[in-house]
Amino acid sequence: MTKQIGAGIIGMGRIGNRHAEEIIRHPGLNLIGFFDINPKAKRPKTYAFPSISDFLNERDLVVVHVCTPNGTHFSIAKQCLSAGKSVVIEKPVTLLHSEAEELEILAKNQGLHIFCVMQNRYSPVSVWLKEVIDNQYLGELFSVHVDCAWNRDDRYYCGDSWHGSLDLDGGPLYTQFSHFVDMLYWLFGELTIQDARFFNHNHPNTEFEDSGSFQFETEAVKQGSFHYTTSVWDKNFKSSIQLIGEKGSIEISGQYMNEVRYCHIENYEMPTLSPAPPPNLYQGYEGSASNHVHVIHNVWETLNEKSHPNTPIHEGKMVTKAIENVYLRRK
Repeated sequence: MTKQIGAGIIGMGRIGNRHAEEIIRHPGLNLIGFFDINPKAKRPKTYAFPSISDFLNERDLVVVHVCTPNGTHFSIAKQCLSAGKSVVIEKPVTLLHSEAEELEILAKNQGLHIFCVMQNRYSPVSVWLKEVIDNQYLGELFSVHVDCAWNRDDRYYCGDSWHGSLDLDGGPLYTQFSHFVDMLYWLFGELTIQDARFFNHNHPNTEFEDSGSFQFETEAVKQGSFHYTTSVWDKNFKSSIQLIGEKGSIEISGQYMNEVRYCHIENYEMPTLSPAPPPNLYQGYEGSASNHVHVIHNVWETLNEKSHPNTPIHEGKMVTKAIENVYLRRK
């Protein structure tokens, strides 16, 4: 028998309101309320708890959506788990692998769930590419190359925003491009980082790079590279992945890897894919795919024991580990 699940949100910024919209739309979820330290935060029509302790003491609250700045995910998720609440944690799950590991152990000991938000996995192109890789249609993989070129300018790094802070943001691999690091992990397994380079072309007020590159390998990929930048003028350019294999080649591009630009595989006919959902739209710029509806439904199904987390904490932890290992080369 299914039951309605009581959900709440900590952090009512742009992404917190995105979660609120999907929770309210879902018939099996009840948005009990939220907590935000900012009195000017945009608020859905539900109860605003006066403190985090009052929020976590709410008896009907089953799952908490942590939508706060990256660097606070660990401490807030730990509070929630300690209070007996499952958590949905926006990307990145944490800024440190050791923190994610601590949350994983705590959740297991408490018999609770952690859901990591990596919504790009649900895009039709991503689902198709996962099938291609899992079925080894390309044969031996010779090389994989990722190229992410986005815009983040003063519309994003403005005022008292936490974006641009090393402690709270962490850098573009965490905040903008962790979805694509996750894609590599999801498709090919754990990434071994070989080297990295960093540049800051036109973001003098941030505490980290706006561009960089790193080389990687996995058990399946012996030659891998990842180039990224947020220094593109005015609007996002593309996010692409190119795969060269023994039996064929694929290139996927578009603003968030949502368009198959090239597919030529031995004895394989490209299927017709469903249209990609639009990107999340924020103030003056675009984010990744708006697939949160699938994330929210997976939360409901799992808490009703009909499924399991599609992106469990172990996988979120491995993405953090890969990014952390890239950024260890900043020093």
